[in-house]
Amino acid sequence: MSYQVLARKWRPKTFTEMVGQEHVLKALVNALDDDRLHHAYLFTGTRGVGKTSIARLFAKSLNCETGVSSTPCGQCGACVEIAEGRFIDLIEVDAASRTKVEDTRELLENVQYAPTHGRFKVYLIDEVHMLSTHSFNALLKTLEEPPPHVKFLLATTDPQKLPVTILSRCLQFNLKNMIPQRIVEHLQHVLGQEGIDCEEPALWLLARSADGSMRDALSLTDQAIAFGAGEVNEADVRSMLGTIDQRLVYLLLEQLASHDIAALLQTVDELARFSPDYDAVLGDLVSLLHRVAIAQAVPGGVDNSLGDQHQLEQLAGRLTAEDVQLYYQVALMGRKDLPWVPDAREGLEMTLLRMSAFRPASSAPPAGGQAAVQAAVPAVAAPVPTPAPAPAPVAERPPAPVSEHVSQPAPQSAPPPVVAKPEPPRAAASAPLANDPPPWDEDDMPMDMGMDDGYGAPPAKKSEPLSGTTPAARAAMPRAEPPRPAAPVFEPAPAPASAPVSAPVVPSYSPEPAPAPLASGELPQAAIYNDPGKRHAQAPDEVKLALATLTLVQWVSLKQQLKLTGMTESLAASVSLEQVSDSTLSFHYTQAQRAVLTDVHRQRIAGALEHYFSATLEVEFTEAKQTQETPFEYQQRKRAERLVQAVTDMKNDPVVQRLLSQFDGSLVLDSISPIDSN
Repeated sequence: MSYQVLARKWRPKTFTEMVGQEHVLKALVNALDDDRLHHAYLFTGTRGVGKTSIARLFAKSLNCETGVSSTPCGQCGACVEIAEGRFIDLIEVDAASRTKVEDTRELLENVQYAPTHGRFKVYLIDEVHMLSTHSFNALLKTLEEPPPHVKFLLATTDPQKLPVTILSRCLQFNLKNMIPQRIVEHLQHVLGQEGIDCEEPALWLLARSADGSMRDALSLTDQAIAFGAGEVNEADVRSMLGTIDQRLVYLLLEQLASHDIAALLQTVDELARFSPDYDAVLGDLVSLLHRVAIAQAVPGGVDNSLGDQHQLEQLAGRLTAEDVQLYYQVALMGRKDLPWVPDAREGLEMTLLRMSAFRPASSAPPAGGQAAVQAAVPAVAAPVPTPAPAPAPVAERPPAPVSEHVSQPAPQSAPPPVVAKPEPPRAAASAPLANDPPPWDEDDMPMDMGMDDGYGAPPAKKSEPLSGTTPAARAAMPRAEPPRPAAPVFEPAPAPASAPVSAPVVPSYSPEPAPAPLASGELPQAAIYNDPGKRHAQAPDEVKLALATLTLVQWVSLKQQLKLTGMTESLAASVSLEQVSDSTLSFHYTQAQRAVLTDVHRQRIAGALEHYFSATLEVEFTEAKQTQETPFEYQQRKRAERLVQAVTDMKNDPVVQRLLSQFDGSLVLDSISPIDSN
């Protein structure tokens, strides 16, 4: 008698011999025992999980001569013929080879006739998803209302390809993949019955290679028996499957824990001598890290099925939980990147080097962004008052005429202590430098403008006076850009020096008296900024620059009043006003703007300027070096200055300093951002 392969020899003969799939077997057994049979069943699942075996057992249970039950005798003529595959009333169809509609019609022609030998005529259609659309349509009506003596058993590995009309006419059972432990147990039983010596680690290798398929596991076992001359041992199975010695994987992880890069690369070189599957090596490393993580979370919770419990315990003690999680994630990403590297060994080496180079966040150095901010902002040692720096020299300017009812600002002095419950100190408004363009848009608001008291920090102690950075100190801060041509400076009208601070809440701005008469071309900044709710309403209508006194740096504020939109507004913000003479305005743009600064946008800018000044102008656009600050550059600079000031204010805040001192905390400087008025 010829040799019969294990997958066919050990095909289950009863439902009790089935391995796994209890959720399917329970439903079928109850249906057979209670005589609640459906006319069509659909079994889905990957290859080798028992779809055809269950269908044949179901057909045997339906046609057993002892009666319909979940325990066929296996001895009668119907059971023997079904087991041998020659039962005339069990019609097995391979849909992959009979996909045409003519084949389906020929099959259904005999449905109406009664079974010849058995109780039911059973149609077992394997790989039913391979049928054509016309074949499915021909099958629909018969599948929905077959004769009482007909049962349909459909099996497929790809149920997504089945029409919904077919699925709705069947009872569906989804068979699951076999877990490695269940496969190993079955292989031990089979090899024990066959009288073949085996090693348990070899069976685990076969079970993992089977990837959930019991048929594949039995086929690989047949191959291992032939390879090992009647035995199944670990060394032969590794050589047959092309897998590596697991000791090398453990060695890789131990060297990662020791940060021994030279030894790590030497182990990879030793692996390369066996020409392994590097994707499988990373897979083994991922599985090992998973078991180490379980050993750390639940000591003693890892089974010793692979005989490596002692090594796992050692690795779990040497590695931190953060390292294990990081290595696991890096290994997974390395497997995804492996198909894109020129050489698979390079991919493995880079993955291991990445594991060694990256550290968990708790031990990582400060981020580059935070270090840069720390370098840009001077550090504050402790919450002690420091003397204000000497005021920086401010460029001279002609005094603006002041009306009689406007009081002159008092000399700077330390603010009086607040008796009521004050808010934490705010930074005072910075005094504009002589080289700054006249601030007009919202980006030039002082740091404390537009900030509600509701956004402030918790109130400080009663004994602490209100303090903050003085205007002179903020004016003394270093400038990052080269100085621009001098321009008039427009400061907000200061509040009367005699105004006492008596309310428990410090307002973000003070009411101002009526502004003094303006000189030609001067901006009433106090009237614009002291009431945040009226900024947009007052700016375009009540303040208008004069063409005769227009200066180059005033282009920053003038651009805001032209009411340009879209691409034209963006282009106007990126050109610089270089020359003003009579009715001629000369702008410079860069080479990168040459293609987009078309005649249409130039005419729109020129038309907006003529409408604003109510005069005929000659507007020139020249591709040349920009010596003046563009509106966009001005806004970027102001945003950077506000960020530096916000970081400084946060570090100088007494409440923040007390929190850092009491809780041993640290400021995450990258998370600080100024509160913009817009």
